Amino acid sequence: MTQTDDNARHKEKMAKRKAVQDREVASKTETRGLLAVHTGGGKGKSTAAFGMALRMLGRGKKVVVVQFIKGAWDTGERHALERFGDQVEWHALGEGFTWETQDREKDIAACERAWEVAKAALLSDDVDLVILDELNIALRYDYLSLDRVLEDIARRPASQHVWVTGRNAKQALIEAADMVTEMTLVKHHFKAGVRAQEGIEF
Repeated sequence: MTQTDDNARHKEKMAKRKAVQDREVASKTETRGLLAVHTGGGKGKSTAAFGMALRMLGRGKKVVVVQFIKGAWDTGERHALERFGDQVEWHALGEGFTWETQDREKDIAACERAWEVAKAALLSDDVDLVILDELNIALRYDYLSLDRVLEDIARRPASQHVWVTGRNAKQALIEAADMVTEMTLVKHHFKAGVRAQEGIEF
């Protein structure tokens, strides 16, 4: 087979694939707010959500970030996103990871306060994306009522998107979501003795 023959076969194959792809895309006609969940043991759940925030901001849309569990970290994402001014609200309302606080009542109270902020965002017609960072952890430890969370998310404006992050997503949340991505840990530098670094972990 000559290079010309090979190129012709490739072109024909790609043309058929494009036709299939074009039909698939054309069949999708609905537009609405999505509920997405990033879960799993791998790194990148919050990072992926913040990437979505950047995409939204690039389109001139408003984003609200509510962080559960995590304390008021000095993160690179926060510095970057807050440069968009009034387009972004960032609320780091956790008391720190549960193994650090060792105070269930304090953690529950912090999550309740964070959920009130989240609920206000979920009721706002002018908010296009709400990121509920580490909400899955709060739900895992029953710091918040799963039923109440699902009800409040369901009541949001029809065009508003919600991104939820954290390990061990509850099954009911997975079932309610439009998209679920599980980050799988294959290898992590922390296991090799590399500490958290500025610009990588925070």
